[in-house]
Amino acid sequence: MPDNSESVRSEGKSKIISGLEKIGNYRWTICALIFFATTVNYLDRQVIGILAPILKSDLGIGESEYGYIVSAFQIAYAIGMILAGRIIDKLGTKIGYALAFIGWSIAAIAHALAKGAVGFGIARAFLGLTEAGNFPAAIKTVAEWFPKRERALATGIFNSGTNIGAIIAPLIVPWLAVNWGWQMAFILTGSIGLIWLVFWFIFYEVPEKQKRLKEPELKYINSDYEEEIKEKISWFNLLKYRQTWAFFVGKFLTDPIWWFYLFWIPKWLADVRGLKITQFGLPLVVIYTATTIGSIFGGWLSSYFIKIGWKVHRSRATAMLLFAFLVVPIVFAQAAGIGFWSAIALISLAAASHQAWSANIFTTVSDMFPKKAVASVTGIGGFAGSIGGILVAILTGNILEFTESKGNIESGYFILFLIAGSAYLIAWVLFNLLAPKMKRVNLE
Repeated sequence: MPDNSESVRSEGKSKIISGLEKIGNYRWTICALIFFATTVNYLDRQVIGILAPILKSDLGIGESEYGYIVSAFQIAYAIGMILAGRIIDKLGTKIGYALAFIGWSIAAIAHALAKGAVGFGIARAFLGLTEAGNFPAAIKTVAEWFPKRERALATGIFNSGTNIGAIIAPLIVPWLAVNWGWQMAFILTGSIGLIWLVFWFIFYEVPEKQKRLKEPELKYINSDYEEEIKEKISWFNLLKYRQTWAFFVGKFLTDPIWWFYLFWIPKWLADVRGLKITQFGLPLVVIYTATTIGSIFGGWLSSYFIKIGWKVHRSRATAMLLFAFLVVPIVFAQAAGIGFWSAIALISLAAASHQAWSANIFTTVSDMFPKKAVASVTGIGGFAGSIGGILVAILTGNILEFTESKGNIESGYFILFLIAGSAYLIAWVLFNLLAPKMKRVNLE
């Protein structure tokens, strides 16, 4: 009897491919839009970290002042998160996202007018207030446009835009600053984002109103059961649920570590490793290329677990635990005798693991809450992360100022890497104690 197994497999594969073709892929166009939005968001955010050594020499902005400037951003970002989630849930993603984008582009350009620490603090606060709209809008967009089985992957892809923005910044910002002045670096990077708005208004609409979307893809997007919530959801009502607090604690403990990487790794390159601003490019590109891979892989991994039959909560929890462990080796990045590229490799692994963790913890919001509450809960978590970031920014600035005054700034960075290496495991334990099995909230 002839072996037909190969033909059966080929036939099955053809059916799958055919099915995907019939479903359509417009949802990935939407994913591309929020990927580029997040790229611009982080490009604008990263500029000051790249220019920190120039601002220190030209304007006399020291370690503690820089810490307070970063804190001004994060205080405003925290406030913005509270407002943004509610506004986006009320206005919808199309208008809400656009307003946030216009605001942070203007704020980024406004940095060029600053003459000292106070001016940068004001511009930074305006940037934080408006940039807060990105993640609540993006997570809500994913919840609207993707079924659960694809949400972590979609989140990982758009979240990798944070890394692309951080890669682009050290490649173009030093060149702009050296050739045209640091003010032009803020003006040009802030202006880039306005182009995105044109494409947003052309291609974006909620699935039910998008004429370019075919019926099979709309059915696929809505294939998960979603309860209909008609009543207004109170922000304070969301605080009654343990799931909200699980997300709150997870973001509070881990977001500040990403802020540390973003705002202080360029300073570490200058202060500890002795690099000039024009030499930042290659090590930062290595770090943020790794984080791009981490973000996409982290989203893919839990989606893969679901695909092979694991329950959603087990898939997310397992992936998050793995990446929490992979952050730990960063504690050796400032160990005695470690080479430059070995330290870069450890930082790259930790930063990539953060982004993989982030892709999953963001997705838990749409796992545990209905779509109508997603932006609000994301905003609450973003608020928590910003509060943690404020505390860490002040702590970091003062630790480094103190250790620098003692002639041993390396010990300051050792303390900070130790904090970074332990935060995720603590967060994972508390998250799972507060929301065991990540049970879905019934807001009715």
